[in-house]
Amino acid sequence: MSRQLQYTYKGETKVITFSYQQHRSAHEAAAEAEGIDLTNFLKMELQLEMVADTKAVRNHRDSYFNKLGFGRILLLKKEAESIKDKRQPE
Repeated sequence: MSRQLQYTYKGETKVITFSYQQHRSAHEAAAEAEGIDLTNFLKMELQLEMVADTKAVRNHRDSYFNKLGFGRILLLKKEAESIKDKRQPE
């Protein structure tokens, strides 16, 4: 099941479709949507995962993506289809 991913890239907020079947993380999906090659970053991240704790890996990922120009990257809440269908138009 796909979800919505919201991210900010160079000051512009965008929403794309995201699925764990296609990407390992929300960061990878956002980078692919912007056409950024993460090959070297992913190699470094795997090496870091072998020797460091989760917090260090997360800090490395966040600082790298900030340097690329990304702001917040977050998955939007899922809504059941029945709720979407019953919602009143605004």
